[in-house]
Amino acid sequence: MIYRGPGERRVSTTAATAVQTGPAAYLARWTASLDDALIAERTQLPLWTPVMLGAGIAAWFLLPWAEQRLAFAATAAALAVAGLVGSGAGARAMIWAALLMLAGLGVAAQRSADVAAPVLRAKFTGDVAGVIKAVEWRSGRGQVRFRLRPDDRALPPSVRISMKNSATSVPPAGLVPGARVRLRAALNPPAGPAYPGGYDFARRAWFEGLGATGYPLGPVVVTAAAPPPSGVAAWLAAVRTRLNARIEAAVPGAAGAVSAAFVTGDQGAIPADVNQAMRNSGLAHLLSISGVHIAIVVGGTMWGVRRLLALSPWLALRWPLKAIAAAAAALAGIGYTLLAGGEVPTVRTCIATLIVLLGIALGREALSLRMIAAGAFVILTVRPEALLGPSFQLSFAAVTGLVALYQSRLGRWLSAPRPDAGWLVAAARHLLALLVTGIVAEAMLSATALFHFNQTGVYGVLANLVAIPLTSFVIMPLLLLALVLDTVGLAAPVYWLLGQSMEALIFLAEKVAAWPGSVARLPLMPPLGYGLLVGGGLWLCLWQTRLRWAGVVPIVIGAGLALTATPPDLLVSADGRHAALLIGAGEPGAGRVAVLRERAGDYVRDMWGDATAAPADAWLADTANADCSADTCVAMIRRGREQWRLLATVSRELVPRERFAPACATADIIVSDRRLPAWCAPRWLKLDRTSLGASGAVAVWLAERRVERVAAAIGDHPWLPKPAPQRPYAYRRSSPASLP
Repeated sequence: MIYRGPGERRVSTTAATAVQTGPAAYLARWTASLDDALIAERTQLPLWTPVMLGAGIAAWFLLPWAEQRLAFAATAAALAVAGLVGSGAGARAMIWAALLMLAGLGVAAQRSADVAAPVLRAKFTGDVAGVIKAVEWRSGRGQVRFRLRPDDRALPPSVRISMKNSATSVPPAGLVPGARVRLRAALNPPAGPAYPGGYDFARRAWFEGLGATGYPLGPVVVTAAAPPPSGVAAWLAAVRTRLNARIEAAVPGAAGAVSAAFVTGDQGAIPADVNQAMRNSGLAHLLSISGVHIAIVVGGTMWGVRRLLALSPWLALRWPLKAIAAAAAALAGIGYTLLAGGEVPTVRTCIATLIVLLGIALGREALSLRMIAAGAFVILTVRPEALLGPSFQLSFAAVTGLVALYQSRLGRWLSAPRPDAGWLVAAARHLLALLVTGIVAEAMLSATALFHFNQTGVYGVLANLVAIPLTSFVIMPLLLLALVLDTVGLAAPVYWLLGQSMEALIFLAEKVAAWPGSVARLPLMPPLGYGLLVGGGLWLCLWQTRLRWAGVVPIVIGAGLALTATPPDLLVSADGRHAALLIGAGEPGAGRVAVLRERAGDYVRDMWGDATAAPADAWLADTANADCSADTCVAMIRRGREQWRLLATVSRELVPRERFAPACATADIIVSDRRLPAWCAPRWLKLDRTSLGASGAVAVWLAERRVERVAAAIGDHPWLPKPAPQRPYAYRRSSPASLP
């Protein structure tokens, strides 16, 4: 917009350039229209600050090679220069967007450098001695995990050991932080993704300073007891341990394990079937101390303190009760976060809550998109790696969608008070508001759940309509009351009520999870599709004028890409020992995944089942088109009118060259955990120990002749598992009949 002079009417820059013609005039009109749109949305522009910062962070993580990241930085710098040359609102927005993207790129690079620590590069087997730094008891899975600081300087400074906790494998007494232990262990570098685009534990371990993972090969011996705990962290850890033990003793079974998780965040004791039911019913968010729990504690504290202080007219007239209550709620939120162990989702929620409370204390709107943007900006500045985690994305997607809903015309209508309405109308409006809230929240969460976990609960809206009020108004108050009364020995009746209410929550999760079609599954979602869904959702939520509806276009395109994505036909692990074949349509057992080895672990099966949206419960040797022996397996893979011949080795036996060479020559794809000789050359793809050591896990789409490799997606980022020299197998010559 432009002004002709004081007191004169405002004239649109678009109208001012309408009479001009030619390419320059077209560009001028387009620029003027952009300026008009941005001026109309000027109050919303600050909301894009964390989005632009996040774009730079995402570019650093997702662009695999330094040259690509440098090109991105050069492009952003060029945009900033172009903005300096231009004028108007669009030019200013371009400058700020470019600078924020450059800042995101720099923040991510600096954070990665700050956390850099030695990482194991080759498998290690031997004696390990050191001091325990942390212990995690996962009784629900029959497992104990502890972090160790080894004495051996040749090993990484932080190692995680996982051991079974069963009748035949009992952890020693005194396995606590600060104790010295000795054991014989097998250690491995942190594992990369099980397939391209999958969960990257190596990246997470890099930012946690974890250099190796492993398991004991014998007993774990405590050589020196832990010194008496000192400091706030040790005291909080001891309090968490006592609270877990007390709650699980007072509320037996799965209900006690879930109750303890609500207080301390420790989910290790929750049985696997209950965990699965909570996920399939859309209630898994209740197990992680984050938005709901912090909101209940902070909101309840603020409400209670303000009501209590308001009982005194003298205080009510002379003191700022709202600010005092907000301060008390902030202390309660910080205390709850520390008690819960200070996990990343909890800390993130606490930071966002503190920003909201600060706004309340200053007399600003309690929950607004600006508060959410400020919280996201702070978190991304301090922990940029959180951007790629599903926890960050789920939390901010849900709260952004809900706040945008209640700032819209529909939301204002749903939340507007109607004093003249009867109780029946008011109840119907509240129910409608809950239903719309659930639908919006589920819509915002579904894309992230499908991208990261390849599945989402279909009935999560209905389950949360019951679960969230039950948690907010029954379970959490009972938990607080039980812990208070437990100090004087009067909590038994409250613990009983808590157990019954928690059993009701678990019953709800199990029933909803058992409904037909309770889980929607999709194979690997293309990153472009997910990016379009996220970008379109942000566009729809952050703008206020009709411009917002343009966000529907990328959402529709992204949804189309997600729904039409095809799963990979073949998946191969980074060591070549495990492979999985998706059984095609028209074949017996279609829609299942057949694994090469029956001893493939549950983790690999689950990961590959998620990637293909199919159960990985079949064995390749049992499929109709496979012929397997003790040493090799040959399978004919048919897709439409085309077929491929897959040859895989399954033992360490050395097949004679005169028999193996013809098999190699007639195979289209070879998979092996051996280092195969040069004369073993398939017609298309050779995935042996040498090539997989450089490429990592591999996914293959046969019809498209497309091969994706983990190493190509990670590039030169420092957490890429590097290949290490290994001794060749001591092969034994096999029998002549070892090749099918």
